[in-house]
Amino acid sequence: MATPNRELADFLRRARGQCDPARAGLPPDARVRRVPGLRREEVARLAGVSADYYARLEQGRRITPSPAVVEALAQALELDAAGRAHLNDLIGVATTAAPRRRRPPTVQRLRSGLHQLLDTMESTPALVLGRRADVLGANRMAKALFTDFDALPPARRNYTRWILLDPAARSLFVDWELQARAAVENLRLDAGRTPEDRATEDLITELQENSAEFGHWWQQHRVHQRTHGSKRLLHPLVGEITVQYETFTLPGETEAAVFLYSTEAGSPSRQALDLLISWTLTPTVPRRES
Repeated sequence: MATPNRELADFLRRARGQCDPARAGLPPDARVRRVPGLRREEVARLAGVSADYYARLEQGRRITPSPAVVEALAQALELDAAGRAHLNDLIGVATTAAPRRRRPPTVQRLRSGLHQLLDTMESTPALVLGRRADVLGANRMAKALFTDFDALPPARRNYTRWILLDPAARSLFVDWELQARAAVENLRLDAGRTPEDRATEDLITELQENSAEFGHWWQQHRVHQRTHGSKRLLHPLVGEITVQYETFTLPGETEAAVFLYSTEAGSPSRQALDLLISWTLTPTVPRRES
């Protein structure tokens, strides 16, 4: 008997529990709902499948839904783009008859030309994040705005690890809980894409053992794809600053994304960023030897 796909089962149960029956257009009935969300048979009805078929999916049975059924389930569960991608990833795992072998850890590196490109962005903080949010590159302004990732041991150059485990990151972000939760949900999405990746498993284990919040957020099984947004910082050098970020994928680098950070023109945040730029451009005066 094939091993149950527990990740798929857990995701379906939790997604079902987050749905609003009224918003789904279901008529009220006299039955008392003991738990929030939709009942199994209601998801099945909304998706146009039998209650037994959906129950087997939610039990983690390794069956192969058609693309049309997957899309119907995504609509019934009101999944966003990240949730739909995660559902497809988990169902892709479910179609495998035998468990996949774990991949040995591999080192992901940027081309030298991309490092050179980052260095030319003298007034725009820029990060390149790879698998599981490993920091593959950071220009001078990103290091000044967040932290000097290059100064960390290579094994610790991970954005999610930094924001959850570094006390300085907790102090830096005014909206730390929002940003940290988004990082965890993005890691959930990455883990669904590469469930056999040993480095991802090691990172999850480390965060479970060392972060009080990680286990609770991980158990909720929510996923998030960081494409754009904002971050509120209380920077130790320039004070309050709000930055907006946009992400871009790189040709030939399917597992890496560039994060570019900007501020609103004429805003106090722009003034704070300009001040930070000027400080980073100030040459260090060498100390005289006595």
